[in-house]
Amino acid sequence: MTTYLNPGLPQPAPAPDGLDRPYWEGLQDERLLVQKCQSCETWQWGPEWVCHSCHSFDVGFQETAAQGTIYSYERVWHPVHPALREQGAYLVVLVELPHAGGIRLVGNLLGDPERPVEIGLAVEGVFEHHPDADQPFTLLQWREAD
Repeated sequence: MTTYLNPGLPQPAPAPDGLDRPYWEGLQDERLLVQKCQSCETWQWGPEWVCHSCHSFDVGFQETAAQGTIYSYERVWHPVHPALREQGAYLVVLVELPHAGGIRLVGNLLGDPERPVEIGLAVEGVFEHHPDADQPFTLLQWREAD
């Protein structure tokens, strides 16, 4: 299986308290689940036990489209982990989801890491499965939308 970044990075996992478990389980089913308050209907990210807006404890996860626009990006040249020592540049993007209240998610932008990146570029999610990991997981990556 081809992955975007070199193997050997720490595996992501749900938080020990289970707060973000629906997000990770959704990715395995190729669904993007993010928090939405059931009281005031405000979307939020990262996951919290309480609504950032109205302070209700009635927050849950709701599916939203894995589509957005690049709000910001960083082209990473220096390895931030020993597993990336041999890897050249890669692109980390902050993607805004306008149909989910403008929340923003961080991920990698697939493709040529040295190409120009445009703020506002439309992107779509790509679900990168890692079924052979000790604890199987899926990452949400991003690519330019068609």
